[in-house]
Amino acid sequence: MSGHMTPEEFRRYGKQVIDWIADYHEKIESYPVLSRVRPGEVAAGVPEHPPERGEGFDALLADLDRVIMPGITHWQHPGFFAYFPSNVSGPAILGDLLSAGIGIQGMLWATSPACTELETRVLDWLAELMDLPARFRGGGVIQDSASSAVLVVILAALQRAAGGTAARDGIDRRHTIYVSSQTHSSLEKAARITGIGAANVRVVDVDPRTLAMDPAHLDALLTEDAAAGAVPVLVCATVGTTSTTAVDPVPEIGAVCRAHGVWLHVDAAYAGAAAVCPEFRWINAGVEDHADSYATNPHKWLLTNFDCTALWVADREPLTGALSILPEYLRNTATTSGEVIDYRDWQIPLGRRFRALKLWSVIRWYGAEGLREHIRTGVGLARDLAGWIRDDPDFELFEEPKFGLVCFRPRWKGLPDAEADAATLAVMERLNASGDLYLTHTRARGHVLLRLAIGGPATGDQHVRNAWERVRQESGQVRLGGHVQDMRG
Repeated sequence: MSGHMTPEEFRRYGKQVIDWIADYHEKIESYPVLSRVRPGEVAAGVPEHPPERGEGFDALLADLDRVIMPGITHWQHPGFFAYFPSNVSGPAILGDLLSAGIGIQGMLWATSPACTELETRVLDWLAELMDLPARFRGGGVIQDSASSAVLVVILAALQRAAGGTAARDGIDRRHTIYVSSQTHSSLEKAARITGIGAANVRVVDVDPRTLAMDPAHLDALLTEDAAAGAVPVLVCATVGTTSTTAVDPVPEIGAVCRAHGVWLHVDAAYAGAAAVCPEFRWINAGVEDHADSYATNPHKWLLTNFDCTALWVADREPLTGALSILPEYLRNTATTSGEVIDYRDWQIPLGRRFRALKLWSVIRWYGAEGLREHIRTGVGLARDLAGWIRDDPDFELFEEPKFGLVCFRPRWKGLPDAEADAATLAVMERLNASGDLYLTHTRARGHVLLRLAIGGPATGDQHVRNAWERVRQESGQVRLGGHVQDMRG
């Protein structure tokens, strides 16, 4: 029977694991980007019952290659363009390893002061790098995702809107939150979880050209709902929507929120990282004057492996008022002194990992210059691709890319819209099945568009060129109804 792994065994196997990870990244282009397993295939390779006796680590490493790797879609592959990047980097991986090795649970300042104080300082660093308002300093916390961030923000906004009674007494009347058709679906999920209800998520019109939220319609909805006896709780403005990276007009939205006394949350989950570059600081317009909370994901575009969402609040009182519970077994001198932060009061779960270590590792390894270079590389490649699309008469560019996402479609000459959309989807499926690259799609202005998101650290000019050539080739011939047809001729 295997006992606890000894330090010497850990050294031996740990070196093997580090070598395996390094080898994986070196040969990642040899894998098909999108996993080709069928449903249930991975589970079939794992015994139905657990082992009675310990098997050691060599068998696990063997099964990692035999069973697990065929079922992996390779997010770090330079041909992965499907979703926004989920960056990893060496410093982040090692920072996560250190966190796992130290093995603390940072629910209270007292349970490991370094876990709390490093997180506060590193979030201040990140706010400075992104040129966020000074009033967010000391108000940062790492969440697992932007979905969790908006959930706790809604609870804080609800607490403020209800005069501090919501956490104690619950919701006693209709409350509303405000999104656009382009806002992330996590807002509706949060409305369900908090008891506000999906029916009270009000959808604000968007500009048909830019797909950005319409402040005038927001103002009208807020006025209408308040007159009907509802309590408006929160407005979510997005900087870089998931579908097309549309940017909501935060200054105008913020002015409407201020007039109505409504909490403004700015969701910059993807695009916020771009503000490390001075030329992208325009995305911060309106945040200084109006935002009550702001979130971005270093685990998307800032080289910090999942999970790591940075959330800032300008006023922590509504947040802790909504979430703080202090049973006797958590009482301690530091907490009762009021001199420390207990991050358990800033999140849904009680327990929390030492996630700040990996963000600290990334910022220290790359520095501001390295982070800016990474962002600029992705944006530059996206602009190059947009230029090639713009110059090809057989393709239509949705709009000039603001960040690293390019949306476009083939021009299907003579085809009705429904058939053209089907042809675009057929091209995407053929490309994804090839194993060379992985794309997703969206729908905007009545058409299906291909989404090609650039920003992985391994993605270079040649990978983007190859992807564009493959798109052109597959768009020339798609299979519909069992026949290969030239859909552009």
